[in-house]
Amino acid sequence: MPISLAVGVAAATTVPAMIFEVNRQDLRETRTVEQPAVELIDGQIRLTIERFAFTTNNVTYAVAGDMLDYWGFFPADAPFGHIPAMGLATITESANAAIAVGGRYFGFYPMAAEAVITASGDSTSFRDVGAHRANHAAVYTGFRNVADDATFRADKVDEYLLLWGMFTTSFLVDDYLADNGFTGASQTLVTSASSKTSISLAACLAERDGHRAVGLTSGRNRAFVEGLGLYDQVITYDEIDQLDPTVASALVDMAGSGTVRSAVHNHFAQALTVSLSVGATHWEDQGGADGDLPGPVPEFFFAPSQSAKRTKEWGAKELAERIATAFNKVVDGTDTWLTVEHRTGPAGIEATYRDLLEGRAEPAIGFVCAVSPIDPS
Repeated sequence: MPISLAVGVAAATTVPAMIFEVNRQDLRETRTVEQPAVELIDGQIRLTIERFAFTTNNVTYAVAGDMLDYWGFFPADAPFGHIPAMGLATITESANAAIAVGGRYFGFYPMAAEAVITASGDSTSFRDVGAHRANHAAVYTGFRNVADDATFRADKVDEYLLLWGMFTTSFLVDDYLADNGFTGASQTLVTSASSKTSISLAACLAERDGHRAVGLTSGRNRAFVEGLGLYDQVITYDEIDQLDPTVASALVDMAGSGTVRSAVHNHFAQALTVSLSVGATHWEDQGGADGDLPGPVPEFFFAPSQSAKRTKEWGAKELAERIATAFNKVVDGTDTWLTVEHRTGPAGIEATYRDLLEGRAEPAIGFVCAVSPIDPS
């Protein structure tokens, strides 16, 4: 469909105006509702959402939604919320003189047919500067035209959506650890080793000569994780006590399981040099008082802080180039382990959410969703 390149309105679309919502107090309660018609005011643009990645990372956004204000990205009427997702969209209407209709933009979107934002910038890149975004890190509010993005490849659109955000987080975790000399650890333990964020981290750690990466996973996913060839050792959660407790170790917790975290801390005790919490794939097992654990107090890793540090030290261009180089290497290897599955419409989005929330999704599958059918080209 041809897109107008002028500020104004693109050709009419047939995208159903609907949005997926989750009850913030009961994550198992969901609904799909009609999006209200919004007339643009000066400075706003309307983005028609083409597709978005749906991963366990989005479940983490829901679990940590109140603590980190992920629910604030796209406000909803309580008690429901909108889970943000990394996706692609086209500007189909603009009331912003600096931003033209057309283009294809990567950024955070609601799981919906469209998004209306108050934008600042131009047609190359812009930010959501709505009042509700004032307290959000810049990395979460930006939208960039993929035509100007050297890491975006037309033959790897879905892989880009599925991995870019998670890889960036993992790159920064790896960089943070290395920046601090791995706090004296000779190995890093990575929970939820089959998750895409953990796989990305393992790929980064594999480039660190002399440092071991140990993947912790479930029995069901062990063969998959071993087949990746990225971890120096793979164990199941019930084998933690078989690891040498005297080896100085760092923990990067992608699972968010109180049971697993406690097992690692109690096994390694003072040999555990740092404990970073990144994800919550095991979102229902949050129990336990972290302050009572032996070893370091678990700390939440906030990727934008390390990004800001490196931007100041290296410059934004250098940081972007380093991430892009490492990211493209990971994307080139996805053919051996990642299968993309498209799911569309309210039923498809709901089914994907259920599979991820309940831990039923196979680790080799990457879900890319949309309200309307996805153009396979």
